[in-house]
Amino acid sequence: MLFMIIERFRDPALVRARFLARGRMVPGDVTYHASWIDPARNRCYQLMEAEDAARLAPWLNAWSDIVEFDIVPVKTSADYWAGLSG
Repeated sequence: MLFMIIERFRDPALVRARFLARGRMVPGDVTYHASWIDPARNRCYQLMEAEDAARLAPWLNAWSDIVEFDIVPVKTSADYWAGLSG
C-alpha cells in the first residue's frame, strides 16, 4: 500500500538535526519513495510504501516527539482508474 505522510514539524531545526544525525530511520520493510517540503519548512509530504499502516509505527515513534503526522492511504491514478474499468 502507498501512504502519503503529512508531517508538521514542531521545530524544524530539531527535525533537521535528528535527520542529519540518524537519517530517515525507516524500517527495512517500508519503502521511502519521495518527499517534498513546503517553502516555510514547517510541513513535509512523504510518499511511503508498506504492507499496511502498522508497519509505519517504528518510524512514526522515532519522530513523534518533534513531528505530528497525518497518514493518508493513496493509490496511483493508474491503479485507481484501472479498478473502475469494466
